[in-house]
Amino acid sequence: MNPEQFEQLAKEGYNRIPVMREVLADLDTPLSTYLKLASGPYSYLFESVQGGEKWGRYSIIGLPCRTVLHVYGQRIELRTDGKLVEETDCDDPLQWIEDFQQRFRAPDLDGLPRFGGGLVGYFGYDTVRYIEPRLKGGANKVNPATGGKDDTLQTPDILLMVSDEVVVFDNLSGKLVMVVHVDATRDDAWAYGQQRLDALMNNLCQAVQIPGRLENAYEVSEADFVSGFTREEFESAVQRVKDYIVEGDAMQVVLSQRLSIPFHAPPLDLYRALRGLNPSPYMFFLNLEDFYIVGSSPEILVRLEDDVVTVRPIAGTRPRGANEAQDKALEEELLA
Repeated sequence: MNPEQFEQLAKEGYNRIPVMREVLADLDTPLSTYLKLASGPYSYLFESVQGGEKWGRYSIIGLPCRTVLHVYGQRIELRTDGKLVEETDCDDPLQWIEDFQQRFRAPDLDGLPRFGGGLVGYFGYDTVRYIEPRLKGGANKVNPATGGKDDTLQTPDILLMVSDEVVVFDNLSGKLVMVVHVDATRDDAWAYGQQRLDALMNNLCQAVQIPGRLENAYEVSEADFVSGFTREEFESAVQRVKDYIVEGDAMQVVLSQRLSIPFHAPPLDLYRALRGLNPSPYMFFLNLEDFYIVGSSPEILVRLEDDVVTVRPIAGTRPRGANEAQDKALEEELLA
């Protein structure tokens, strides 16, 4: 893209225009690139391992986001650079988010990576309260799974970052694509976009600050974890679930419990350990300033791309065998 093409897109009404730069990065890894370019609040790293043994082709690195949306119950807070710029109460936060998306118009340009920016974050389980009328009200105030106990985490029901600077790492070619979505209403929009790409290039050439070894690591056991359920509460919840199913109120319930344990190491160390112990098709690390989300999942669950919805949840379990041969036989039985 050149300045004239950029200006033409702005005249067509696009207010977020992506500028890109592809560079050779065969001496870097997605993790080292994250540490060089994105390590900070409201950033993220998405990686993939296929078949448990082969790295997926693309890794996505989201640079720190300036604008972040928080939803607590019916209250919506929009912050830019840490400052509250918009606050409102509404009955339908999901509709508000959909309307918020309409504020941005970005062209779909040739050469853009599969994902080059947008809203990134999470929708908590209590989001169902915005969809199911009988559950409306009280979101993020109680933990319904434990019969009304206070929600001690007090995290937003929904948190979405406006991710306008993204690096897509191609693990096959050793190249990466830097994408900066520029606010086209700026007087210096084109120059600013090039300056940001230059700055990212410069940071990429710097030596990575390797995290130190965790010297005070210690062994933990299952008994060290604290559950949000007592055994009696869990058994009572199971009975309530059975009653709901018999009465026709539910056909399936995933009854879970929150397990917690003190953790004093850098959160990225936890992600590094997880990606080594349980490499999966969908691994994610999100730095959300006040807390982090770290995970490793084998399933896509749901994907919407080019007006095509893919639903691919993993269902069914089998016990572990006593040896590899039994594990294999149980796996084949599950797939049959």
